[in-house]
Amino acid sequence: MTGIDSRRGRIALMVAHCAGMVDLVALPVWVGTLMGHYRFDPQQAGGLATLFLAAAVLASVGLAPFFGRLPRRAIAAGGFGLAAAAFFGASVLNDLAGMALLHALAGLAAGAALSVTHGTIARGANPHRLFAIVGIALGFFAVAFFAAVPPLLAALGGTALFHAFAAVMAVAAVVALAAFPQVDGAQPDAATPAARPAAMPRAVWFGIVGVACMGLVQAMTFAFLERVGNARGFGTAAVTGVLVTLSIVNLFPAALAAVLEKRWAARSVLLTGPVLQALLVALIMQSTVFMPYAAAASFFAAVMIFTHTFAFGLLARLEPSGRALAATPAMMMTGAAIGPILGGTLVKFFGYGSLALAAAAIAAVAVFCFSRLPVQVPAPARSALA
Repeated sequence: MTGIDSRRGRIALMVAHCAGMVDLVALPVWVGTLMGHYRFDPQQAGGLATLFLAAAVLASVGLAPFFGRLPRRAIAAGGFGLAAAAFFGASVLNDLAGMALLHALAGLAAGAALSVTHGTIARGANPHRLFAIVGIALGFFAVAFFAAVPPLLAALGGTALFHAFAAVMAVAAVVALAAFPQVDGAQPDAATPAARPAAMPRAVWFGIVGVACMGLVQAMTFAFLERVGNARGFGTAAVTGVLVTLSIVNLFPAALAAVLEKRWAARSVLLTGPVLQALLVALIMQSTVFMPYAAAASFFAAVMIFTHTFAFGLLARLEPSGRALAATPAMMMTGAAIGPILGGTLVKFFGYGSLALAAAAIAAVAVFCFSRLPVQVPAPARSALA
């Protein structure tokens, strides 16, 4: 049996996290490709990304309550395999209805796989550190993605994006089938009343909403990061350079969060993250000069990665069964699902500057939610959960 904290187990979780969180890396290229290569308008392009993310939310919400009884390896391998097939199918279509159906199918499949991935991470010996490790892997994946995919798009057209997505999902399916970890020890029998997990603390729900709000701002902005740069006349080469820089910067926030786990209070990080995120949105969307845009864009995703690592660790201590964090895709992608279509609608009718105002309002909600979290939470005894 592959353990969660074994080398094989960690590698499998890293690969699964990268595949399942592909939207966090690829969203600006994804929406940009749908607009630039497929000629969809901002609302349509954002809507397709939203279908993928909304379907992932549905899968996560449906599976999370049953996390302890699920065949996790089979769901991870099967989910990523089905997502690979759906993305490959999308590569041979160019009509909106067909693309919508396959985006939704890919989202359901990848969301199911990601749900069991994050629930498994939450059952590790140190969820904060393990989530930081998979976050570091996501940073390296982002560098590879932006080094490889934009040149392929320029040479081969929009189908190259969906071929790349299909390849990523296929690799994740194979790795999950070979090495997806099992939770040590027997799972509680949900049919036995005495063994049923306790209700989730109220604070967990506030944390979930706060993370969803940050995910909304992340997706709403990130989806149009590439488009706003081109609209401001910064040029394709310069904007691509910003995306590459962003991917390099993303190598560090998860590692930094791991180093600072015992030094910075998680609640303080969570109260600061949404404010900083909203300030960066204002710079990205309202700057008519390249350097402020480039600097803010380069650090934008890093704020989410750093803050979310602290949120993951704190919520794992508040609710150690893994059920809440099996819903991590729902936390991230509920907001992220709304983000592209909300952003596309705002841009279509009010321009890019309207995203800054929306981000400020959503950040206020996130700060309120995070303010309801306790200052100190004792670490649970992991052995008692097995």
